[in-house]
Amino acid sequence: MGGTESYPNLPDTSPVGQPLDWAWLRGARSEWGVQPKPSARGLTMMDIAVGSYGEVPERPGHRSMAPRGADVDPDTPDMGYLLNAKTDVWALNVRELYEEAVARQWSATRDIPWGELEELPSDLEHAICQLCTSLTEVEMIAADLPAKWMWRMNHDFIEAKMFLCTQIMDEARHAEVFRKRALANGGGLLKSRAGPASLLRTIIEAKTYTQATALLHLLGEGFILDLFRQGELIAPGPVEKKMFRMAMQDEARHVAYGTMHIRYAVEHDPDVADEIHEALDVGEAALFELGTSPDLGTALALLLAGGSEQVEEQGFAMQGDLLRKQVTSYLSRCERAGVPRLDRTTLPLDLLGITRDDLVGVGA
Repeated sequence: MGGTESYPNLPDTSPVGQPLDWAWLRGARSEWGVQPKPSARGLTMMDIAVGSYGEVPERPGHRSMAPRGADVDPDTPDMGYLLNAKTDVWALNVRELYEEAVARQWSATRDIPWGELEELPSDLEHAICQLCTSLTEVEMIAADLPAKWMWRMNHDFIEAKMFLCTQIMDEARHAEVFRKRALANGGGLLKSRAGPASLLRTIIEAKTYTQATALLHLLGEGFILDLFRQGELIAPGPVEKKMFRMAMQDEARHVAYGTMHIRYAVEHDPDVADEIHEALDVGEAALFELGTSPDLGTALALLLAGGSEQVEEQGFAMQGDLLRKQVTSYLSRCERAGVPRLDRTTLPLDLLGITRDDLVGVGA
């Protein structure tokens, strides 16, 4: 694209005498002619990551809301962002996860077969209502946490901010679907106690975004993801099965982002691992308190047993199996993220009946 000489006949003033500025046409820096090609899916965020527009700086040179790649005027206001290093927020899979998220949005109103909701025995209805009460309580922390940090992120990391927007929408939908299920069959919302609050407060009060991500995605959402993966066993009917299956696909994206963000941060700044371990030391204790809470644990045991008659013989054993799967899966995530916890975890592996043989491939 040419300079001023390319457009010699442009007027300097408007018809009413106001000065005109044609800088955007005459001399703006841009990769004029760089044209992304749509893929089979359409024009994705990966497709437009071409030329300098796809280059995410390690430390952006400004803190404005200007789009990355734009010709930023030096007088553009500073937004005061606090997260100005790529290691603060980035994950190598974030563009792909964003595209997946927008392609797989679902409706808690239309996509759950509410008309197939079955009348349940009183004990099972109480149990699913208690589980949905607890899930409604804990799910929104995964919306509150990104909302707390997004406005502090440098705008050059736009793809990460966009993905977190989808996470906020996902979690709002999860809170919606679990609240609806608690009310839909005449049971209602049941007990809320102090157990969940300690974990939620630990997450929301994390000192850094990377610590918060470790607590939320590696730990909290990871445990919820494994719970949803057992939805076929937990759900008493088709409505609940669909509900858990749809929520599971969302949680898998969130955990994938968090795991890869921690990995990216540690690979580029190994000192970050220490602050992550410190956060997880505290978070594990709070999570174990939640996982062994009387309400959540007994509700899960009753659902897994299919009713109160078999809860003692089958339910508690199955609930213990679920907890062991959650812990071993968590330790595997930490390993993939570059913060091995096997020799540091505060979770009571012996009490849970987890041995080194159960953790082959995890850590040492």
